[in-house]
Order: sequence, then C-alpha cells, then structure tokens
Amino acid sequence: MIINDIHIGVLGGGQLGGMLIRHAIDFGIYIKILDSSPEATCARYTNNFVLGDTLDYDAVMAFGKGLDIITIEKEAVNVDALEELAKQGVQVHPSPAVIRIVQDKYSQKDFLLQNNIPVSPGILIKDKKELNKYKDRLPAVLKLCRDGYDGKGVMMLKTEADFDKAFDAPCVLEDLVAIRKELAVIVSRNAQGEIKCYDPVEMVFNKQLNLLDYQLAPAEITDRNAAQAKDLAIRTAEALSLVGIMAVEMFLTIDDEILVNELAPRPHNSGHHTIEACVTSQYEQLLRAIMGMPPGDTTAHKKSVMINILEPAEGNKGQLDRTFKAVLDTKDAHLHWYGKKNSREGRKVGHITVNGDSISEAVSKAEAIRNHAK
Repeated sequence: MIINDIHIGVLGGGQLGGMLIRHAIDFGIYIKILDSSPEATCARYTNNFVLGDTLDYDAVMAFGKGLDIITIEKEAVNVDALEELAKQGVQVHPSPAVIRIVQDKYSQKDFLLQNNIPVSPGILIKDKKELNKYKDRLPAVLKLCRDGYDGKGVMMLKTEADFDKAFDAPCVLEDLVAIRKELAVIVSRNAQGEIKCYDPVEMVFNKQLNLLDYQLAPAEITDRNAAQAKDLAIRTAEALSLVGIMAVEMFLTIDDEILVNELAPRPHNSGHHTIEACVTSQYEQLLRAIMGMPPGDTTAHKKSVMINILEPAEGNKGQLDRTFKAVLDTKDAHLHWYGKKNSREGRKVGHITVNGDSISEAVSKAEAIRNHAK
C-alpha cells in the first residue's frame, strides 16, 4: 500500500491528535478526526473533522467506514464498535482487546499481575460503603476504575474521616507505596514485533492539582534502573501484543524496586519532549508502527525539560503573554500552544520543551522562563 493512499482515523481530537496530524503531514497521510467538541484542538488543523461522540457506537461505526486504520488519542472510546469495524477489515491499533483492558484500572492491574509484571498491591472496591471493610489498609490511594484523567479520579485516603468524600463508584484501593521517583517509558511495537523504547523520563507532579508539573528527560536514575524500566515496558508491550505506541508509567520505590502504575496505549504527555529532543518523535513512531513500517531511531540528541502551561487564575491572564515572550527569548526552548477555548483554571493549555547539553542547563533555562512569567 502506498503511504499517501492510507486513510487513518483518530478517535479523539485533543492536543495529542493535533500533534499527530502535524507529523502525518510529513508522510502525506490522510487523517480524519472524531471528537464531540466543535472547539477541539484538531478542528483547526484538518478539514477532515467529524463531530461525534467517541463513546457512541453508531458514531464510531459511521466514522470508521472507508478507513484503512483507526487509532486513538484517548481511552474513552466505544470498544464494541471498534471490534465490529475490525471484523469488517479495518485495522484497529491498538487492538480493541488492549483498549478494553486499559479502560479499567482494575483490569489493567489484573492483566499485569497475570503476566508477572510487578505492580503495587490493590483490591477492587464496588462503592464507598465497602471501604469500611478495609480500614486496616489505610493510608491508601483510591483510583476510579474508569474515566480518570489528568489527576482526576485519584485521591488519598489517610483516615476513615476521608471515606465520606470518597468516590461512590467502582475503584481500585491501592496500598500506599514509598515512592522515590515517578517514571515513564514510551515503547512502540509494530505488527512484525519490532520494538523500540525511549529512555525513561522522570515526572514531577504538582501535589495540589495532582497533575504533571515538569518532566526530566532522561530520568536521573542509575543505568540499572533505566534498563529495568525499559525491560518492563517491553515485556508489557509484548504481553499485550501491542501495535502502536504506549506510555508505561512506573514507580521507583525507596527500596529500589520498579512497579508499573498505569498504561496508556497512545501518544502521551511523557513523550512530548521527543518532538524536539529525539531523532524520532513519539508521533512519527506511532505512524510507523500502525502502518507496519520499521521503527525510527529513539536516540535523544539533547537533554530536556518539559513543563506544562496551565490556565492561570482570572485576572492573571497576562501570565500567558509573559510565558510566550520568555520562551521566544530563550535558546532551544519550544512552545506548544493547544488553542483550547474556555479552559478552567489549572487545566493544561500548552507545554514548553527546553533542551540543553545537560539536565541542569535545561532546568536552569526552564526555571528562568517560569520566573519571568510570574
């Protein structure tokens, strides 16, 4: 099949889809987007934008007709429709089976355990009333089984007093792990079984918003830990028979153990830096994988720091203008603005990647940008 004759559909029209479109242009690939919001980021990047709910069976079925390949930029999609489209000959990457597993955090954990991938201990809770049976597990972390994103759907339970504000829906109650660092590895795999990993990155979270604050690439960990993290990502991709790209989020514990936390079989925030810092971006790597092409070189030619741009409080909108100016005034700093409208305070509206010859240089430049924007 000639590459520029391939028609690819993407379920989800957010910033990840927008960055995928921009990379698809280099291959001359037809990209079609399905999203429920007319103000989605992708709507400004393509005329092949279809307004519809990615969770609606009929909408996904209609969208998929005539496409060669369907992929995702979020997990909130109708898997039944994707299974039917696959039966009709549309290539669905990642497979509906993989998406079904990762849509539910308990299913994720169960799958990983069955495949001898280390995870933090956790149990399924049907509703918050059931928490009373597990008082002895406190303190613990409570995660909604479904529909959590960007730190939403995760909360700490320190004492029984927290039960009243707990989610009243199926959740995973996880043992509290003594974490030294939070890591992520982006791994790709094509249908031929060719696998490539990027170096692990280190994620530092905003504790108030439970949202990624900044990211170091590569992670400041030992070579042994880096090799362990890559091995876990590869084992997970192979266990899933993944075709596509996946972020494997992990915990490095104070006991020097690496545990898999969550999976995201799509482009991911932890791979943003690959656009400017690596030979092949995660977006090009995804396109290569789902089209059955050889994987690209994942070598990083720079150290980098990625920081999120969050919607400021009302009355401080000038902060965004100062941020833009600071980025444009900084050597090897790269601005990605998502073009979101009516964003709530604290939501991601863009990101900045700052490269350097060392992590300390990249961090220093990133901090200077932040200080200038205050």
